[in-house]
Amino acid sequence: MMWLLKYSKRLLLLQLLLLELLWLNPAAAKKDKPEITSHKLDNAPSNFFYFDDSNIILLHDRDGGLVHRSEDAGKTWDKVDIQGGKAWDIWRHPYDNKKAYITSKGSKHWHTDDQGETWKGFEIAKARPSLFRAPLSFHAKDSKKVLIHGEVCRIGGLIDCRETTFYTNNGFENVYKLRENTRGCAFAHATPEFRTGEDDKNDDRIICVTTGRISFDRREHRLAVSDNYFRDGDEEEPSLEGDRTVQGIINIAVVKGYLVAAARAPNTDELAMYVTDDASIWHRAVFPSDSRLKEDAYTILESTSYSIQVDVMTVEPPNPMGVLFTSNSNGTYFTKNIPHTNRNLNGIVDFEKVQGIQGIVLVNVVRNHEEVEGSFGRAEKRLKSQISFDDGRTFRDLTADGESLHLHSVTEMNNIGRVFSSPAPGLVMGVGNTGKYLKEYVEGDLFVSDDAGLTWNRALKEAHKYEFGDQGSILVAIYDEESTDELRYSLDHGKKWDKVELPGDKIRAKALTTTPDSTSTKFFLWGTKGGGSRTEHWVFTIDFEDMHESKCRDKDFENWHARVDDNGEPTCVMGRRQSYKRRKADADCFIREKFEEIEPDFDSCECAKEDFECDYNFVRSEDGKECVPDGPLPDPKGACKDGAKKYKSTSGYRKIPGNGCKGGVSLEEEKERNCDETHKPVVSGEISTERTAFSAKSFRGYFYLERAESSSESKVGMDETVVMRTDKSEVYLSRDHGKTWKQVLKGEEIRDIYPHPHFNDVCYFVTTSNKHWYTINRGDTFGEFKTEAEPTRDRDLAALAFHADYKDYLIWTGAVDCDKSSGNCHNNAYYSTDRGAHWDVLRRYVRKCEFIKKEGRGDQQKLVYCEQFKDEKLGGPLQLKSSDNWFADETLHFESIVDFATMSEFIVVASKDQNDKDSLKVDTSVNGQTFADALFPSNFNVPIQKAYTVLDSHTHAVFMHVTVGNRKDAEYGSIIKSNSNGTSYVLSLNSVNRNTPGYVDFEKMLGLEGVALVNIVANVEEAEKGSGKKLKTMITHNDGAEWSLLKAPQKDSEGKSYECKTDDVADCSLHLHGYTERRDPRAVFSSPSAVGLMMAVGNVGEYLTEKSEKTSDTFITRDGGIEWHTVKKGNYMWEYGDQGSIIVIVRDTVSTDEIFYSLDEGQTWTPHQFSKKKVHVAILSTVPSDKSLNFLLWGQEEDSDSEIVTFNIDFSQIKERQKQCKLNEKEPNDPDSDYYLWEPKHPLSDSNCLFGHVAQYHRKIPDRECYNGRGIQHLHDIARNCECTRSDFECDYNFEPVKDGSCKLVSGLEPPDHSKICQDPKKISYFKPTGYRRVPLSTCEGGNELDKYEEVPCRGHEDDFAEAHRGLGAFWIFILAVVLPVGIASAVGYWVWQNWDGKFGRIRLGDQGSAFDADQPWIKYPILAVSGVVAVLAAVPLLMGSLWRWASGLFGGGRRYTTRGSFARGRGDYAVVDEDELLGEDEDEEV
Repeated sequence: MMWLLKYSKRLLLLQLLLLELLWLNPAAAKKDKPEITSHKLDNAPSNFFYFDDSNIILLHDRDGGLVHRSEDAGKTWDKVDIQGGKAWDIWRHPYDNKKAYITSKGSKHWHTDDQGETWKGFEIAKARPSLFRAPLSFHAKDSKKVLIHGEVCRIGGLIDCRETTFYTNNGFENVYKLRENTRGCAFAHATPEFRTGEDDKNDDRIICVTTGRISFDRREHRLAVSDNYFRDGDEEEPSLEGDRTVQGIINIAVVKGYLVAAARAPNTDELAMYVTDDASIWHRAVFPSDSRLKEDAYTILESTSYSIQVDVMTVEPPNPMGVLFTSNSNGTYFTKNIPHTNRNLNGIVDFEKVQGIQGIVLVNVVRNHEEVEGSFGRAEKRLKSQISFDDGRTFRDLTADGESLHLHSVTEMNNIGRVFSSPAPGLVMGVGNTGKYLKEYVEGDLFVSDDAGLTWNRALKEAHKYEFGDQGSILVAIYDEESTDELRYSLDHGKKWDKVELPGDKIRAKALTTTPDSTSTKFFLWGTKGGGSRTEHWVFTIDFEDMHESKCRDKDFENWHARVDDNGEPTCVMGRRQSYKRRKADADCFIREKFEEIEPDFDSCECAKEDFECDYNFVRSEDGKECVPDGPLPDPKGACKDGAKKYKSTSGYRKIPGNGCKGGVSLEEEKERNCDETHKPVVSGEISTERTAFSAKSFRGYFYLERAESSSESKVGMDETVVMRTDKSEVYLSRDHGKTWKQVLKGEEIRDIYPHPHFNDVCYFVTTSNKHWYTINRGDTFGEFKTEAEPTRDRDLAALAFHADYKDYLIWTGAVDCDKSSGNCHNNAYYSTDRGAHWDVLRRYVRKCEFIKKEGRGDQQKLVYCEQFKDEKLGGPLQLKSSDNWFADETLHFESIVDFATMSEFIVVASKDQNDKDSLKVDTSVNGQTFADALFPSNFNVPIQKAYTVLDSHTHAVFMHVTVGNRKDAEYGSIIKSNSNGTSYVLSLNSVNRNTPGYVDFEKMLGLEGVALVNIVANVEEAEKGSGKKLKTMITHNDGAEWSLLKAPQKDSEGKSYECKTDDVADCSLHLHGYTERRDPRAVFSSPSAVGLMMAVGNVGEYLTEKSEKTSDTFITRDGGIEWHTVKKGNYMWEYGDQGSIIVIVRDTVSTDEIFYSLDEGQTWTPHQFSKKKVHVAILSTVPSDKSLNFLLWGQEEDSDSEIVTFNIDFSQIKERQKQCKLNEKEPNDPDSDYYLWEPKHPLSDSNCLFGHVAQYHRKIPDRECYNGRGIQHLHDIARNCECTRSDFECDYNFEPVKDGSCKLVSGLEPPDHSKICQDPKKISYFKPTGYRRVPLSTCEGGNELDKYEEVPCRGHEDDFAEAHRGLGAFWIFILAVVLPVGIASAVGYWVWQNWDGKFGRIRLGDQGSAFDADQPWIKYPILAVSGVVAVLAAVPLLMGSLWRWASGLFGGGRRYTTRGSFARGRGDYAVVDEDELLGEDEDEEV
């Protein structure tokens, strides 16, 4: 026993001795290679990620609808139990390493609070995840708060889908609806860096992009902010531009400490970017004047806590380039860093910061940028890599072995995660090559730097995927050009590399990664074996844990400075030097501080000029060297009173917030300034006039190239470009609204001017030859292009057609074989995608070809319709064909048509009736592929249909005029109105006047929903027998459901009573001269920016009289057409300025030397003499938006027949318009506000309900002496929805209105037998129509709901009916049973409509004739017969959010991979900022 005890003691001593030897000589216990384990997967992983600070991995198998979990970095796996659910995606909470989420395609989802060990289900009632954005948005400070973006659809998810956001604030214990009709929402606290003010108290503040108050039109998308989850509709629309709200919001993103919103105005691709650092006060971001943000053309990059980095595209696809900008600390002023940056078609930019080190940035730039710029992006880019060590102020080349080094970057992601760096301090890797430029990836080698990119060494030949572990102690790489069976690793910063074999057959590496903080000694690899249907997916765990048993000691570390200059001295960024304690490259140990990232050390530098930025109210000078005042400076507390000449104020500089410098340079000391700097320029107080004479006999056309409000030069009066052509084919251009003119394109005979209808900066100038000109910057510069043929000789047609989204896409209609005697002169159509630099034949023997607007083409970006002569034989039938691939393939829609037109979401075709060749028929499509016959009302019997005029379609219904009487000079017809898919029509009004060319007296009021005026032929029978037409004017206030005569004013402008009794409306009403008599179709009654105002010329009496000085007067209404007032005796032209705060009128038919103007909405008028000579004024004009303070008179002086003149009339100096009006969106009734809330109404209603709601509009108080300036979003709010009344309904199909106003079945028709649907054994009920249908614009609720259907059970299904009635409502069952089978192609979904207008327009189909004998813009360009100022808005999402959509295609197969930041560190580095036809004669006429 004693012996055994002694033996045990000796054995223990021996063991202790061995342990001591092992400790002193760790190499003796080393393993010679890492341990590798493998696991086969059933399918390819669609996503996987680590939980931060753990070895736990979640892996998603989308094909199997499964999620797998590993607790040991991938060695072993368990299937997550979600109770039979189907996993569509997995999401990691970016700020809580315990939480993750599984989403399905339905309403049931799951969450975990313990890193996936257990899961709980939650449900979003009747909603599925959004298809348009990531479904979850997170709160950075409270992980229990999550926003869920979903879609709620009716009819089993088939139709009327609306984006709806939900929320939880208790970790999905409950889920509540946040708001309907959202387009993306975010918590203000979406990042840890964001603060909602100094106290940071608004913890629940949420910002959403929402639809307009009464419209889904993208132009009306806006911001809405709430601090209480939008409860009870509690929300605010923040003021982004001064005290003005902004519409057209595309998207929002939270970037570090900044919240960014982007907006786009109509008719431009330029965006405005708005920034806030507290979610309360917003500023518009200002970029240098030569750099503009364009839609889908700028990218918000990985930014800092003190600035935003943005890359702006300068050269468009297919080989895009950009320029890099950095903001000041509040994100409002941007300066240029480096030009010619490389970006790809997805907006991803070759830009990456070295992680963990301030100020080091790697970029790729285009070496041959001049060649690429000159080739419209067709030249291949040659890239070179550069690096900055001072936050982008300067850049230098990368070098390796004494040569320039170029690395593949973010645009060519070949792994997940950051491309170059990790939290391992100073360690950077990349694949590339040395030489003049970057070569293909497979020609590259692996390079390593251990001094943050200052110097580089070739580590391994050939391209490899790579990863960092154990804070840089371990580097791992795997061959990435073909399959391999070995792995390479280095333990000394990449100087020496060893290899280890992978188990099994060779694999093709797909992804290599490790824990988010790169502190682990374990790595995770996914690869494939085999190919095709036999492809196998394997995952591997590479474990280095046992290769070293010792842990690094102090002697194994060095103090490494993160940035050094060429002499090796530490450099400063943001006033601080940065250093790390990191493991030496040759240390034989592991750090083994798992999940603990290395923290840097900082010490302060002396302050230098780089540590300061411009103070508020100051901007950088043009050379960027100084801070100068941005306009007059504010007077500090009256320091400049009592004759004082000097005062002390800010130096113009301030230290950048967060900068840590001390001592050194001080730029913040106050500076003595002159009091003159606080004063605005002295104004004259008078109206100014500028006369310009031109040697010509007439004007042949003019156009405004107006800057849109999202443009960087959109301030009123800043740039008001006008271009004009004379009868000598000379072109003149003015940038200041006609004050000064210069002739452009001298020596060129310009036949036509074509402003781009969708991009105001672009204009084309067409000659009679094949050489033409264009400008893309409103005449700053001009470019030349050549065509394959001269322009078409058919003056009814435009030679150019334009794409609504891509401004360089063109279709040219050219005349071919027209100088020969063959009689075969015809049109060929050509297309170009590069602004005319190259052309290809589209179709031969065409009449015309057009791009189809976005609303009508679905997702087919290249959809084109052509009218082509059958078999390419002139005189044969015109076929309608379409193609979405430049006619490599084509679809024949109609064998014989008269014409087609696109309008809002509708494509309308007039074709020959197959049953009656002398008659026409109408077909309509809303998707560009499927057409349906238009069903006219049964009581609308026109035996031979000769002509249609499409009037309007921007209220989700087509207004169409069908000619009934076609006798020359006695033409008239009926207005019919369609359902929402344009196929079923009801009668709106009979006997509506039209002229011989087909134009109709129909005019919509701009800016106010549902108001329109028409002239009817009151003596139809007499007119058809040869008598002259007698016209009366009628108005509708509910979108054509009801019409009434205009009530005349009691007195004329001289206070005299009219001859007839104005109380007897039938015999004494107001009648107005309409569209058919208009010399300038742009001279419309109303303006969208002057809500409620209309002006017109007419007379009071039984009928409309001839337009003359003796019989006609000028009238105005201020309440949307209910009450009219006489302005002046005689005929006047009018224009609205400053959004209606200035109205100018001038005599129309007689020479004059004066204008009259009103500053109070036409209540009083003041004369102003503009000329010493009498002038015959042909046109009075201003910018199409009516926001300018300038007007132009075009005419000819009485004593001259060889000169024409323009007069600029400028109101910007008058004393009544020197201060900007104050608008308080939050408190609209604020007594200090210069605006009041106006509520339009129906004249027959005692309430202010119109279209089922009370709408409130901002209108300037007429007597306030201020100017409106930037466009006001006039619609303030929908105060409430009203109960339904008769005015909210119109007669349904086969029903007609009778004298008492009710809708009755058309005489002779049997009510449709809906019970026939019961023949289908699956149907359990049918419905009896009431004869009414709701006006599409109405939002009424309850009350007299005349459209409710009487539901009847099918025989034998009474019990089923009773049970079903507890589910879907009657209306939706009716749609399922009746409507969907008929019109499924057009009924599914909801339609967002956008229209363009220069100011007015219309479409005419059939019955061809000349509209005007004039070569004018309104002839050449179809702008839609309604007078509606609307604009095509093709908004591509500005911000792609968390990059997950782009990454979805990264590895092919449509699978989604997060970047390593999303995968590992929640990286959110990238956010991609992201008239139809007026068919008529087009001959010259003098104006």
